This record gives sequence, structure tokens and C-alpha cells, in this order.
Amino acid sequence: MKDHHHGGDTPPFSYPVRVGHVSANPVTVHVEAGSRELKALADLWQVLDVKSLTADLQIARWKKDGVRVKGRVEAEIEQACVVTLEPVLSRIDESFEQIFVPEGSKLARLVLSETSEMVLDPEGPDLPETFTGDTIDAGEVVAEIAALAIDPYPRKASAEFADHVEGDPSTDEAKPSPFAVLKDWKKQD
Repeated sequence: MKDHHHGGDTPPFSYPVRVGHVSANPVTVHVEAGSRELKALADLWQVLDVKSLTADLQIARWKKDGVRVKGRVEAEIEQACVVTLEPVLSRIDESFEQIFVPEGSKLARLVLSETSEMVLDPEGPDLPETFTGDTIDAGEVVAEIAALAIDPYPRKASAEFADHVEGDPSTDEAKPSPFAVLKDWKKQD
């Protein structure tokens, strides 16, 4: 798993899972970020506030030595409106499934065609994440899923760009076309 957080070695939200303890029967786990973790996530995501982050996960063995984590992530965040800069409350509700395999596993390799081109199906499953050691961090996956669902341009429902005019049709006719100078141009032989 890649580190996407700033600074130290510990992600802002962590729930370590020992791979050796994961069985073929799914184990259901509920995780919830505490106040210190919520503050760190708000700083990381550059939002005004993270009010809540919870997830219900099913963790199970996948094939021989992999782990499947699937579940639902819910979060409530407060961002600044892109128009008025007033706080906007957003709710995140995302389902996901992520597979982890040990580093060097054959299951993590890219599928190549006969011409050695990568074969990726945009509608197909994601490639498995690799891990080293005997632990994966399900909490970091939860935080990543929530971060990817954040609206990059939050806007209050009533907010509009009042002073912005897309175009004035009366002035558009007066402007000459940038290609007008080419109308009399002839190819020189």
C-alpha cells in the first residue's frame, strides 16, 4: 500500500489487519475515526472539517495468500463553497472492494497481450494492491476511498456567479474572426 499522507510514517486514519489472522470466512468490522483522526484528515484533504468517517468492512482471505476488503464508507465533510467561500456540508457514501496480495505475487502482475501491450479493462476489477510484511491497513483504504469521493468544486445550492457573463451576443458580431485574414490567402507555387 502506498503512503499518500504528509510527513510521518503513520497515516491519519489506521486500522491494521494481520494477514495471518484472516480466514476464508468474512469477518465484519465497523471502524470509526476519532476526533484527532478527523482533524488530521481535514488537514490532509484540505477541507474545513471532517465531521465523521465510518466504514463497515468485510475482511476475508482471497485465493491462497491474498486478502479482500470490501465494504461501505460514509463520511460527512465541510468544505468552502467555490463561489461564496461559505461552508458547504457534503455527505459521502461509497461502496468499494479492494484486494491485497503479497509483494511479488503472480496475482499482482499486469496482463500482457501477445504484443507485450498492457491489457486493462476500464470496466473490470482494479489490479490488486501489494503489501509487504504481514499487515495491511484497512483504515488507510477507507480514508482513500473517502478522499476520492470528495467534490472538488463544492457549491451551495443557491450560489451563482452573479458578476460573470459568459458572452455578450452584441459584441460577438463586432469581433472579426481570427481566420478572416486567411480568406484572401492563396497557396503560392
